[in-house]
Amino acid sequence: MRLSQALPNWIPLKLDLSRFGESNPIREVWDRLSGLPGGTIIFSRFLGMLAPYSGTIKAHVVELRHGYARVLMEDRRAVRNHLDSVHAIALINLAEITTGVAMMYGIPDDARGILRGLSIEYLKKARGTIQGECHVDPPDSNEKRAYTVEAVLTDTNGELVARAKADWLIGPKR
Repeated sequence: MRLSQALPNWIPLKLDLSRFGESNPIREVWDRLSGLPGGTIIFSRFLGMLAPYSGTIKAHVVELRHGYARVLMEDRRAVRNHLDSVHAIALINLAEITTGVAMMYGIPDDARGILRGLSIEYLKKARGTIQGECHVDPPDSNEKRAYTVEAVLTDTNGELVARAKADWLIGPKR
C-alpha cells in the first residue's frame, strides 16, 4: 500500500499549508491523529515532512497540548558523533522541535511563528533515548511579539543533558 493511500485525504503529501485555511495546522493534525493507534508516529512524520531538516532526527512527539510538549529522539547511529554520544546538532534540533511544537500548538489560528534565535548549554554527554520537554505560555493574540521559550533535554535516567532557549517571533499570518 502506498503512503498516499494509507493517510486520510486531509493530510497533504506535498504539504500545501493553504489547505488548512485559517486553522492552525499543527493543532488540527495533532488533535485528529493523536488519539488513533500510531497517530503520534504519523503526526511526527508529518512534522518531519513540514520541516525536512528537522525530520532527519526522526523525533517522536509523544505528548502535545496547550503550553506543553514532550518529544523523544532515539539514540541511533545517524544522530551520533565520533565520541559515541548523541551529536550536539541533533540535540539542538530536538530542542527546536520541542519548543516549536509547544509554541505553535498554542498560538491562535491567525498567527504564525518563526524562530529568530536558538542557544543551548550542553551539560553532559547524551546517550540513550533523549527526551525534550517544554512548558510555555502561548500568546492569545497574533500581535507581533518575541517570546523566549526553554526546552530541557534529559536522558533515560532522567539526568539533564542540555538546556536550550529558543527565541520565537509570533505575528499575524500574511
